Amino acid sequence: MNNFRKLNIWSSSIELATEIYNVTKQYPKSEMYGITSQIRRSVVSISSNIAEGAGRQSKKEFVQFLNIAKGSCYELETQLLISKNIKFLSEKDFQKLESKLVRIEKMIYALIKKLSKQ
Repeated sequence: MNNFRKLNIWSSSIELATEIYNVTKQYPKSEMYGITSQIRRSVVSISSNIAEGAGRQSKKEFVQFLNIAKGSCYELETQLLISKNIKFLSEKDFQKLESKLVRIEKMIYALIKKLSKQ
């Protein structure tokens, strides 16, 4: 249906994933299988579901995968907040990542709305 590589929403989510991986390198090693793993899975799920949905045959299927990506955004937002609260993430880093994440959430919502009207 769509070439996901041409979607701004996909490239933005790839950039966020790269930043998240870099930030979580600083997390305690004891959290490698805890919150670090959860955060990384959530952020990878965003771009992966956008790509998978773009490759589907119908707009309805694409919207379904966008909704899954949106759910992963909410998971990630929750995990980042927990990370900030337990001092794994600074307020400055939290604000920067949250801002980018909210932008992606808005892009997903707008694309869902656009596809649903067609």
